[in-house]
Amino acid sequence: MPQVSRPLAKRAVENPAPPPGSDMQSRFVRSFADRVRGLRLSGGIQSWGPTAALLLLCVVFSILSPRFRTIENLQNVGDAASILMVVSVGLTFVLLMGAIDLSVEGVIAATALTTALTAANTRNENDFGLFAVVFAIAAGAGFGLFNGLANTRLRVPSFMATLGMSSIGLGVATVLYGGQSPAIMDMAIGSWALDKWLGFSRLTFVAVAVAGAGYLIQRYTRLGRYAYVIGGGEDVARLSGIKIDRYKVLLFMLAGGLFGLAGAMCAARLEAGVVDAGAGMQFAGITAVVIGGTLLSGGRGGVLHTIVGVLILTVLQDGMVLVGVSPYVLTALQAILIVAAVVATGWPLRRRMRVIK
Repeated sequence: MPQVSRPLAKRAVENPAPPPGSDMQSRFVRSFADRVRGLRLSGGIQSWGPTAALLLLCVVFSILSPRFRTIENLQNVGDAASILMVVSVGLTFVLLMGAIDLSVEGVIAATALTTALTAANTRNENDFGLFAVVFAIAAGAGFGLFNGLANTRLRVPSFMATLGMSSIGLGVATVLYGGQSPAIMDMAIGSWALDKWLGFSRLTFVAVAVAGAGYLIQRYTRLGRYAYVIGGGEDVARLSGIKIDRYKVLLFMLAGGLFGLAGAMCAARLEAGVVDAGAGMQFAGITAVVIGGTLLSGGRGGVLHTIVGVLILTVLQDGMVLVGVSPYVLTALQAILIVAAVVATGWPLRRRMRVIK
């Protein structure tokens, strides 16, 4: 019988061999722990990262520019964020279900002209008063309906369906424009941007109401909860008996209706209907939603995150203007921010997202 040396025997006693299968179990435990840590890190970044960034921006710009911390500037920030807030809340519901909506600028253009031509204006004799805003919201919801049907019935990818709808909206707006911008003569609509309550324009209060309603829809209605479910796993949701197509169409309609309201708000601010009323809103809206912490892959985020994202973008723009930075630098910085936000929120989940579309 072979003899075992004392040092080897001592090491064997101190470090016994693992039982069969224990190596696989230990790898599983380590993998599970890594996933838990990743989810905690992602949740922490998603929940507190944007808020901390907003507070840091406020502190930095308050130091660099004394005008930033005045009440007048706070009111300017609120007014500047109003239309972007409405657009971003609509985009939030689409991104939550893992889709994308690129029809923002086309829908805003068409609904801004709709508002201008159905209210008292210099082009025709229409005078429907505030119903012009209702018509704009209905038109926007109609665009959203076509987006949803194209995505669910025709199986067109959401980015392609909504991008085509944006071009259709711009075409409709160009036809309605007719080479002459219709000026709005209705004082009730014009007062949205001119009249002040507590130093803020009425547009700001409209945006606050939309954000509040969006949160209630997300938190307490089946439509909002199913947006998370669809974004978290559409196949699983379908097997659970959820009528996916119906809720996707409704979510696109909700977003389109909010884009239509944003078009009416643009018309009220400009006191006219113009084709480029929504220029730049597409990229700014997506940037605000993603910076706030909503994942492009869907299933995580929400309206509260979007509110923080909109404020970050607006404060950044306002502060850079006060400091004297070129607006071209701001455009480049927005692109950097959206890439950084996607990396920050998605990096801990990179092992789960094996396929990048």
